[in-house]
Amino acid sequence: MHRSAPRLSRILACAAVPVMLVVAGCSSDSGDDKKGSDSSASSPSGKKTEPTVEPAKYDTLPADTCKSIARKTTESLVPKAKVKSGTAGKSNNTETRSSCAWNGLDDNGVKGSQYRWLDVGFLRFDSDQALGSGAKRATDEYTKQVAKAQAAEGAKKVSAAPADGIGEQATSVTYDLSKTGEDFEYATVVARTANVVVTLTYNGAGYAGAKTPSAADILKGAQKAAKEAVAAVGAEAPAAEKPSATPSDEASAKTSDKTSDKASGKTSGKTSSKAPTKSSTKTSTKS
Repeated sequence: MHRSAPRLSRILACAAVPVMLVVAGCSSDSGDDKKGSDSSASSPSGKKTEPTVEPAKYDTLPADTCKSIARKTTESLVPKAKVKSGTAGKSNNTETRSSCAWNGLDDNGVKGSQYRWLDVGFLRFDSDQALGSGAKRATDEYTKQVAKAQAAEGAKKVSAAPADGIGEQATSVTYDLSKTGEDFEYATVVARTANVVVTLTYNGAGYAGAKTPSAADILKGAQKAAKEAVAAVGAEAPAAEKPSATPSDEASAKTSDKTSDKASGKTSGKTSSKAPTKSSTKTSTKS
């Protein structure tokens, strides 16, 4: 009996070895699986995509820049324009850049003469993944144009103020300028509508003793013309932006038409089939 006890202990110890190995093996495999899952979870699932820029609202400019301002307006601002219809500026691509100008001298003989100049320019910006949206690019250009107007060479009494009711944002810049021996009054209106920048300049001077036009009149004329020019851009909105009837709308419209036709047919039929009233009969008999 005493000899069998040590032998039994050795047998049990040997029997336990495979179990420990199996347990160790399982725990090792579990760790590997965890590492594998962690590595697969941490690995990127795909490439990052850059956010797309907002598409430009306008894809063209007014077809005829010189018609962006009404003829009635240009004739009142430049009464004796050399070319009443305006002179278009040269451009390699009129869908992104265009301009037009009017100028003339209203000669009143011994009473002096009045000179006027009016010009308008359009710049359109497309959306670009690298450069930004058309609206953003136009906003940057708008800021540059305002600064440029304020830095006009030889300008005096420069003043800038917001111009309400013209596009999405607009600034009026006014100043005095002496040239050709005369004093000129200037007004430049820079406006932005979506991805298009409109820059309009109006100026005038009195010659041969005539009075210099007032700064208020020049500014008023510039703002009126600028408002028309900006509105001309809106008139060129792409057809895609105009509301169109959906198939469901068309179907409901047809159903409504059929219903109204049936209803009108039944009503007319009932009305015509009714016998004349007693009052009408008596009236016809008496007559």
